[in-house]
Amino acid sequence: MNDTKFKGIIAYPITPFDENEKVDITLYKNLLERLIISGSHVVAPLGSTGVMPYLNDEEKLAITTATVEQVKGRVPILAGVSNLTTERTIFHAKEAEKAGVDAVMIIPMSYWKLSDDEIIKHYDAVAREISIPIMAYNNPATAGIDMSPKLLKRLLEIPNITMIKESTGDVQRMHYLKKELGDDVAFFNGSNPLALSAFAAGATGWCTAAPNLIPELNLALYEAVQKNDFNKAQKLFYKQINLLKFIVEKGLPRAIKAGLNLQGIDGGHLRKPLQSLEKEEINQLETILNSFK
Repeated sequence: MNDTKFKGIIAYPITPFDENEKVDITLYKNLLERLIISGSHVVAPLGSTGVMPYLNDEEKLAITTATVEQVKGRVPILAGVSNLTTERTIFHAKEAEKAGVDAVMIIPMSYWKLSDDEIIKHYDAVAREISIPIMAYNNPATAGIDMSPKLLKRLLEIPNITMIKESTGDVQRMHYLKKELGDDVAFFNGSNPLALSAFAAGATGWCTAAPNLIPELNLALYEAVQKNDFNKAQKLFYKQINLLKFIVEKGLPRAIKAGLNLQGIDGGHLRKPLQSLEKEEINQLETILNSFK
């Protein structure tokens, strides 16, 4: 069934580090609070923006716990728990449920390309160990695996899997999912430049790091879509498209950190091998952000 609490703008916080590349929990909570009070409908720690693959087990658990502590039930929490192995994915899923998150998101991470049957068994094994909903996340650009619509439909036969996040950038897939699944299963857009097209295709929500920088515009776009005001939605989308493209092209953690700093907000440091944007890129981002004033 469609999990109605997960809809709208699902905001991705960054995981900030201190100058010694240690996770800065205090700063993380401050940045997370900005997303909550600015109106994000859901928060999603430990996604691509939160550099989840660059964190060890202890750090992942610390971020999950800090999120639950800071949110205090004000908005739903969708926590990333993906790992290369099924055993570690189960571990993090169980710990996230124990901590109090509302749902978990899983992408099939791999070194060797996984077969469809291996992916099904991976998700099924995790689902059997937890009782909260699972969002199946398809992003071949980061995972190296492209889960076909046919495979996603098979995954939805697993009871806990009630949501799909589609990040291939192929809007036709979104139309296919809506046509095949109807309203029983929620699908979410994870491709920033397709925000408007995805809503037109019937997306339940938009998973994005953009609310770290332009929450008002992101929320206004969603509200215009909800009111079926396409002309307003189109204008709002065109206003933010340059920033949406920029943060994807330059890498979400780098771009969001730089954007926060340009807005006078401490974005923390990055963990190597990630490096800060070059001066020319920062100037380009500053021009884009100034266009919103």
